[in-house]
Amino acid sequence: MPYLLDADWAVHALAGRQDTISTLDRLAPEGLFISWVTVGEVYEGAFGPRPRVALDQIRQFLHSFRTLNLNDPIMERFAAIRSDLRARGQGIPDLDVLAAATALHYDLTLLTSDRHFQRVPGLKIYRPGQ
Repeated sequence: MPYLLDADWAVHALAGRQDTISTLDRLAPEGLFISWVTVGEVYEGAFGPRPRVALDQIRQFLHSFRTLNLNDPIMERFAAIRSDLRARGQGIPDLDVLAAATALHYDLTLLTSDRHFQRVPGLKIYRPGQ
């Protein structure tokens, strides 16, 4: 079962959290992907006191993943999910809706700690111990 990395998992891995790194290493043979949405979120974290060092670290980390493009079917799914969540009064951040739409489009399990993704119908979310 292949996986899509959400920004929180990328940030934890970049911070050296051993539990996250071990899980990514264990899941890598099944396929680990990242979306351009998540790439942008991760890059945002580089613009602190030492952006050059942080950008180099992030680029090296991102090199390990195949980056998935956004396309028209993903954007249509994004709009449908966003509309559904808003109608139910259960909105989540737009970038997370895009990540969910990407995971659904490519039939990937999302690696995330954010519980609000549970509001997205049909989205497979990684649970530790799987």
